[in-house]
Amino acid sequence: MRTPRFAVAITAALVTVTLPVLNTTAAAAPPDKVSVAANPTDQLRTGDWGTRIVNGERTTVKEYPFVIAGMRVGGGGPQGQSCTASVVGKRKILTAAHCMVDTTGAKSYFYGDDDLNTPGDETFRTAVASFKTHPGYTGSGGWRTGYDVAVVTTVDDIPVPESQWAKVAGSGDSALTQPGKSGTSLGYGKTSAGGGSGELRKTTMPVNDPAGCQVFDIRVNGDLMVCTGYNDGRTADCSGDSGGPFIVDGVVVGVSSWGSSACDRYSIMARLTNAMGDWARAEIGGTQPGDGKFGMALSPSAGKAEPGKHVSTSVTTTAGDQGPEKLELSASALPTGTTATFQPSSTVDAGQVAKLTLQTAASTPAGIYKVIVTATGTSGAKTAEFTLTVGDGGTVDGPRPSASPGTGTVPPGGYANATITVTGGTGSIRLSATGLPYPPSFTPQTVKSGGTSRMTVMGPYQRGTYKVSITATDSVGNTGTTTYTLTVR
Repeated sequence: MRTPRFAVAITAALVTVTLPVLNTTAAAAPPDKVSVAANPTDQLRTGDWGTRIVNGERTTVKEYPFVIAGMRVGGGGPQGQSCTASVVGKRKILTAAHCMVDTTGAKSYFYGDDDLNTPGDETFRTAVASFKTHPGYTGSGGWRTGYDVAVVTTVDDIPVPESQWAKVAGSGDSALTQPGKSGTSLGYGKTSAGGGSGELRKTTMPVNDPAGCQVFDIRVNGDLMVCTGYNDGRTADCSGDSGGPFIVDGVVVGVSSWGSSACDRYSIMARLTNAMGDWARAEIGGTQPGDGKFGMALSPSAGKAEPGKHVSTSVTTTAGDQGPEKLELSASALPTGTTATFQPSSTVDAGQVAKLTLQTAASTPAGIYKVIVTATGTSGAKTAEFTLTVGDGGTVDGPRPSASPGTGTVPPGGYANATITVTGGTGSIRLSATGLPYPPSFTPQTVKSGGTSRMTVMGPYQRGTYKVSITATDSVGNTGTTTYTLTVR
């Protein structure tokens, strides 16, 4: 008998814990196994945790002077440690929304301590005066759908110099969360089933294409989340890391949001290289510490055009600390037959505004496209996304899934496979299913029209016949279903 793994909001620290599945050998999580969403991890019972420590290394507040420990009455870590956060202003802290909404108990912050196991070592502690969660956060459990970011205002000034505040990413920094980048995750947290370590730790994890991270029963939404880490348990965020920073090139590009309760799969961050980061920066107020580079943003960041028509947006640039520099503008990932024109020129000085016009062709297929706008200067490059909708965004009839074979027979707890083929639909098509205690897994979970996926189902332990309803949802919300019959003997 196997025990299902659970996906959870990560409310306790960076030290990575791999949990065995009813045995003492912690093997890599099978790629076709689905992790089921559950409650925030610091609310799980101690007996639910394994004891193997996975990577991560000790670090100090001196090395990362903006890191601060989130505490709450009843928190599972030493002295009530529950979350991790970043100092971003004189009285401002950046963390995950679920750290403020989904957990009970009065909340406060400790600063300056590398190890919370020895009370009294902190140089500063303060209570929470108020906090704001992103308007898109839907309340308790909202981390499942995204917008898991909050800005906290403290009662007292935090003793961190402005030059050492964490720098928060915005919509002009989308290149920092492109797949292939690598970043550092920080946090205080559990190293064993016995409780939280309370030690400040760090680990390095890659940024992954979200399409390859669909191993949970809730969707990893690449527009709102960053999928980091690995699927084999070598390192991950864990209970107590929630709200902690994920840093790429010295910039906080995400806050630790959720993952597997076993801490053995991908770690999902709330993405800040988009409008969420812009919101956080506005709530923080003031100016962000300079990085010597220019800035770039699109206004608007989305638009619609019928085939053969055009749509425009403004490319606004700002000079960095080193002053104006020449920027070369370009656009990529254009749909078929579409051209991009910058006016008055594709070469501008940082601080100037250019008009970008996307001209579609009569033959451009209807759909929703992510156009990448890039500005390149002597100090580096910045990218931003423009969401282009062509026509009605896709076909009217929606995707049509089919299963081959359409039936399967297994013993209690056994596994069966089927190939799911999808035709029709627009853009990326996500597969899901209902009708079983443990949702089937799909490899891959997202396909294009004409693509196939392997579905793996686990038979319930109660014998009988089960109707599995398979749903395909395309990028514009159209759906189609088919049925797979599973017999457990």
